[in-house]
Amino acid sequence: MEILRTPDERFENLPGFPFAPHYIDDLPGFDGLRLHYLDEGAADAEQVFLCLHGQPTWSYLYRKMIPKFIATGSRVIAPDVFGFGRSDKPVDESFYSFTQHRETLLAFVEKLDLRNITLVVQDWGGLLGLTLPMAAPRRYARLLVMNTGLGTGDVSLGEGFLQWRAYANSQPDLDVAKLMGRSCPQLSAAEAAAYGAPYPDVRYKAGVRRFPNLVPDNVDADGAAISRAARDWWRNEWRGQSFMAIGATDPVLGLPVMHYLRTLIKNCPEPFIHPVAGHFVQEWGDEIADAALAAFAKTTSI
Repeated sequence: MEILRTPDERFENLPGFPFAPHYIDDLPGFDGLRLHYLDEGAADAEQVFLCLHGQPTWSYLYRKMIPKFIATGSRVIAPDVFGFGRSDKPVDESFYSFTQHRETLLAFVEKLDLRNITLVVQDWGGLLGLTLPMAAPRRYARLLVMNTGLGTGDVSLGEGFLQWRAYANSQPDLDVAKLMGRSCPQLSAAEAAAYGAPYPDVRYKAGVRRFPNLVPDNVDADGAAISRAARDWWRNEWRGQSFMAIGATDPVLGLPVMHYLRTLIKNCPEPFIHPVAGHFVQEWGDEIADAALAAFAKTTSI
């Protein structure tokens, strides 16, 4: 299997991103592949924020939220799934599947032995991440969920997503920086470019290309059954705290999708709605992190 590794110099002097890289290259089932993650705050902190990115982003997405979480005395872990960020990028698109990404994250949580987790998810971070807690419920204490959903295969994906998937499929060399700049107009040119840093050319974008086509669109699709099981688990078994933030201007995973998701999460309170934020809600992460931390603090110590 041909594997690409983005040169380190591509990640030098990224704006607002002073975080040191960390790597694992011996995840069970993925020997020989190097996974990158951020690990900030005290290693022995009682609370762990596990921040999962989506497509076409990477852990750079959480640069505005990480300092807020660290300030509570917590540890923050933000991995780049294979094909994204500083993690290795197999060239063969068949490597990437819902099951592969999920098993990577399950192995990662076990390898680092993360506990008392606040799961922070958006986009594919949620499609995958929301299926994790039921595999190890005692590891998870809180949920911070932003513009995402569950890929159960028995609910319409919606016209907005179908249009996005068609567009993504027409752009094999997707200009990630341009997309992020258009989606988040407040980004500087350097910030938008940072999102494109992991992808020197089209060969590095196999994972980026695959994600839109991995969303389960029928009941037999890879990931659909486990997502339906997760739906039942969140509805009936979840015992932790939840906080939902919605970027109201997201045309794909905005208010209707998130209000539906809220009905699936046991005891999920009224959402925090950001009227300006779009799909990439973490770009308004200062406000959202403050609101989430305040809500969690009302009933627990953070």
